[in-house]
Amino acid sequence: MSLIQPVSVSGTSQNERSPFARLADLLEGHEPGKSLISLSLGEPQHPIPGFVGSVLAQHINEFGRYPIAKGIEPFRRAAADWLNRRFKLPRPMDPEREVLVLNGSREGLFFAAISAERYVGPRKGKPAILMPNPFYPTYAAGARSSGCEQVYLPATADNGFLPDLDSLSDDLLARTVAMFVASPANPQGTVASMDYFRKLKALADRFGFIVLSDECYSEIYTKDAPGSILEAAGSDYRNVVAFQSLSKRSNLPGMRVGFVAGDAKFLAAYHELRNVAAPQVPVPLQQVAVACYNDEAHVDENRRLYRIKFDLADQIIGSRYGYKRPAGGFCVWLDVSALGGDEAVTVRLYEKGGVRVIPGSYLARQQPDGSNPGNGYIRLALVQDGETTAEALHRLVEVLG
Repeated sequence: MSLIQPVSVSGTSQNERSPFARLADLLEGHEPGKSLISLSLGEPQHPIPGFVGSVLAQHINEFGRYPIAKGIEPFRRAAADWLNRRFKLPRPMDPEREVLVLNGSREGLFFAAISAERYVGPRKGKPAILMPNPFYPTYAAGARSSGCEQVYLPATADNGFLPDLDSLSDDLLARTVAMFVASPANPQGTVASMDYFRKLKALADRFGFIVLSDECYSEIYTKDAPGSILEAAGSDYRNVVAFQSLSKRSNLPGMRVGFVAGDAKFLAAYHELRNVAAPQVPVPLQQVAVACYNDEAHVDENRRLYRIKFDLADQIIGSRYGYKRPAGGFCVWLDVSALGGDEAVTVRLYEKGGVRVIPGSYLARQQPDGSNPGNGYIRLALVQDGETTAEALHRLVEVLG
């Protein structure tokens, strides 16, 4: 039986709940054995850029008017200019037609699934939305709300922690509305190659679906800068959009500002839905974003701090638990299947070491053969400062051996 088969979802199941709600249930009644260090939530803890306060103060009166849904022109221009500098695009991005502001990439990804179902039109069979497994929970929420079938594509060590594009059947692709892809991937940190992006783009053109590329971790890496699917999208960016956010790049998770860029025709339809249904982005926050996209010094410093913590992981964890330094992102994906499984290890680390992590199975869904690609793994988000991170990693090794 193929591992890539449709998974129909109806009603509310345990798997559909937030991974963090499930984690709270798992740890209920247990007490941390030492002072708590949380590595479960991917919330950046590095300092925010020093210029944020002054920019907000300068534009404070602009909280007094409704923002336009597409974003102010200076924001769209700054986002387009940043893309043009950062990536080797086939042509410069048009800020008027090919960029939209988002209230963080999370809501953008959710509404994109709904828009894709409306935009793509009739499919040959039950419309489907494809996503990697494990995955960011918003992908499934958007697919479910669109009325499409959710199809989970295993992203395991055997296929380099990315969905195997060669395994997708023509029948499945012919009814595909959209495919989510994440590079760098959450939770494994895998970075897609340009060949991978080109192959995915070719499939989207052949079968007429939209690629929703989640690239919010693109600025966190310790060696080579990850590319964007926009680089492989052709001069019209047809059938491809990429999502970016300031949460990780600029340590501004509470500001909720990001953008989407790519296929102008899809973005026009997407804007129509967001114009009546999505939260608008306050103008002062967009002005902060303009300053962020025009400054790389704080991003360089951010990467330096994460590099220090991955150096610590290299030294403290070593080759234990299948650890490998990820190509991008700030998460560590550890194989604890030989130590009692992901839930048992999560509880043990909390009770004995005071370290809070999240079971990998909570970040994935069961495949048709009964397997869960996240089962036996735990995810650590290295978001704390270096000293706290070192302490947490030492405790982890002490508890797990």
